[in-house]
Amino acid sequence: MKLPQRIAVFVSLGQKIGNLSIDQLDELTLGARNENAWFNAENVIRAFHGIQHLLNENSLHKWLEQYDMEDVKVQEVGIIMAGNIPMVGFHDLMCVCLSGHHAMVKMSKDDTYLTTIIIQWIKELDKENVVKVSQVERLNHVDAVIATGSDNSARYFEYYFRKKQKVIRKNRTSVAVLTGKESETELNKIGQDIFWYFGLGCRNISKLIIPLNYRIETFFEAIESYASVIHHHKYRNNYDYHKSILLVNGDKHLDNGFLLLKESDQLVSPLSVLYYQRFETPEQIDKYLEVNQEKIQCVVGQGHIELGNAQQPEVWDYADGVDTLAFCMNLKQKNAVE
Repeated sequence: MKLPQRIAVFVSLGQKIGNLSIDQLDELTLGARNENAWFNAENVIRAFHGIQHLLNENSLHKWLEQYDMEDVKVQEVGIIMAGNIPMVGFHDLMCVCLSGHHAMVKMSKDDTYLTTIIIQWIKELDKENVVKVSQVERLNHVDAVIATGSDNSARYFEYYFRKKQKVIRKNRTSVAVLTGKESETELNKIGQDIFWYFGLGCRNISKLIIPLNYRIETFFEAIESYASVIHHHKYRNNYDYHKSILLVNGDKHLDNGFLLLKESDQLVSPLSVLYYQRFETPEQIDKYLEVNQEKIQCVVGQGHIELGNAQQPEVWDYADGVDTLAFCMNLKQKNAVE
């Protein structure tokens, strides 16, 4: 049983990230930005901090003590990673490796640089060779697959890996439930949930749920400190495009110069646009969340995740609510699910 040694590797990885110098971070952020213009320095550093948070030794032990890994049979598990935010596939990689399987990683072309470095660090820290991870281009012969992508790519994955044990993730988004009683400080924090990673993550807020009498201008005023997001050229292009569409169509909307706010019953808003919808009763809100639960990654606001914390999950917070570690531990011995 080599679980303690595997845990030690990932704890060491967290420590290595925490000890990165300013010069090292500068080099990493430059390389990431050269590969993907969305990966600016602020968001790359933010992603590293998020991984470091996951690799807290106490949290890892608290998380893993809930599982019995004694009888896990080693298999090859393919991981198809997304590339929407820096190193977004790390949690899947960690689950596969900690469970003792061989991780076969197919990286996104949008996030090759940083993911390659993370894997390199894992190998350097693994002095006892207890963590198995390889970078691959094809996943023809793996025993199981964990794949993350769009709704369209998910249909392809479902068909292509139809005989494999698998977890297939589709598009999801997140919502915020506001009561009108939030302080300006609390409302300001929701800007992190909206603008971190430019809104490209499934944990980013794309819709506000508000009471009938909510003064929406209050929200706009509270997020003014995030105005600098408009200076990123790719975000600005999205903002200009969607603003022109709203104007040409004559759609009623609010505009504060860096975010477009539109009332809509739709759930997923375009980048630089935030939808909002009014409800009369808490029961209506609960019903809405229940009906849309298959498309919602997380909910922030009263009774849910604290405002500002959507992009700071704990190690036991699984994407789509699917226990990835349990999936890895319960894989059937060899090959297909017929």
